[in-house]
Amino acid sequence: QGPKKKLVTMTVDTNNIDVTNDEAILKDKKCVGYITSGGYAHHVKKSMALGYVPPELSKHNSTLDVEINGKLYLAHVTDKPLYDANGGKMKN
Repeated sequence: QGPKKKLVTMTVDTNNIDVTNDEAILKDKKCVGYITSGGYAHHVKKSMALGYVPPELSKHNSTLDVEINGKLYLAHVTDKPLYDANGGKMKN
């Protein structure tokens, strides 16, 4: 059967607020998971979050909603690293 939930990385479309933890993840207004942690990812200049969702929603470019302080924000699942994986910024 496999796991019921998968840990995913998401970028969140917000400019003035970041997720922290335990926020709801929704798909079609139905709660499908929760945020474990998040914050601002300086390398990509976006708010990001880690959270658990059903495997069918864990694919790259899947879109979800994240509830922060009662408002919904669009989130995009990504399989790309949100950091300078090869250390290029340190070499410049």
